[in-house]
Amino acid sequence: MYVLCQGCTWRGLPGDFPLWQTVYGYFWRWSQDGTWLKIHDKLYQWVRVAAGREPSPSEAAVDSQSVETATMISQDVGYDAGKKIHGRKRHISVDMLGLVLRVLVTSASLPEREGAKKVLHRVHNTGNQVKRLNTIWMDGGYRGDEFMRWVMDMFRWIVTIVLRPLEKKGFVHLPKRWVVERTFGWLNWCRRLSSDF
Repeated sequence: MYVLCQGCTWRGLPGDFPLWQTVYGYFWRWSQDGTWLKIHDKLYQWVRVAAGREPSPSEAAVDSQSVETATMISQDVGYDAGKKIHGRKRHISVDMLGLVLRVLVTSASLPEREGAKKVLHRVHNTGNQVKRLNTIWMDGGYRGDEFMRWVMDMFRWIVTIVLRPLEKKGFVHLPKRWVVERTFGWLNWCRRLSSDF
């Protein structure tokens, strides 16, 4: 969490932490063996129950955000022509509390619907954690009968598109869709997630 929030390198951990190699070693091993995912999934259900909700959500929101990468990054980097950003794209799925279900990081050049398909597969593969899920809220970038039929055929979920009013300028509070935007805002509190290093 310190590295994530401060944006420092692993070697830049303060002296009151164990050796950076030890900390990074645990982080890497737990990333590879699925420990972080197991911890996330258990904490996710506890937070929902503590908020008076069922452990499994009935609705979710999906969106993507393109993030610039640092100059020394070259792997999985592309250009998002719509946002005019050279970097990576985060495809994120959240419940209506704004809690993350699953995330997928790709090249920024990957189209939104293709990224959504991949992140929805990850959500579906959580099994019982999403057994009540039936509605996915998305913005206009995901419009298209073919995509919406694909989601229905593959997962039996209904895609509901929420469009921004054309006459409005600036920020517009969109029903259900604002939750995923707030989650992106939370992620940007961390320096390492504001710019991809």
